[in-house]
Amino acid sequence: MSTIKIKQVKSRIGAPANQKRTLDTLGLRKLNQVVEREATPSVLGMVEKVRHLVTIVK
Repeated sequence: MSTIKIKQVKSRIGAPANQKRTLDTLGLRKLNQVVEREATPSVLGMVEKVRHLVTIVK
């Protein structure tokens, strides 16, 4: 499968607990941190859940 790079661009402060947990599961713990993940349906669903806090980096 292909991989995607995910970057956290907005702070998790004030986000609901389930969205903070989703960021932790993706491996994003700091602002402007970039992680590379497999583009599986479950990862893409997590990205969709927190789409207002992250961006996909090319």
